[in-house]
Amino acid sequence: MATEKDRLGEKLHDAEKGREDQYFSKRDKELLDRMRGQREKELKDELTKAAELICPRCGAHLSEQVHQGVAARKCPSCGGLWLDKDALELLADRDRDGWLGRLFGARAR
Repeated sequence: MATEKDRLGEKLHDAEKGREDQYFSKRDKELLDRMRGQREKELKDELTKAAELICPRCGAHLSEQVHQGVAARKCPSCGGLWLDKDALELLADRDRDGWLGRLFGARAR
């Protein structure tokens, strides 16, 4: 009878150990997934930032400048000027009668 009790105790101990291993395995997987997600987001943000600061024409680093409240990126090497959509629309709104305003006004219709 004593050996039967010992075997039952061992089985209960093994079952408890198995549940504990499952719990920690699940928790570790969740933590690793969260860490991977954060790292992937950081890498994506770094790549986006790096890509924004390189001239698509010559590959030089762009410098950001603000002219009359409009942010633009200028290439010191080739002299290219790069605007995002919001900056271009802001310029078009200011110059409604000019070619830029007419260009964006025609697209809005």
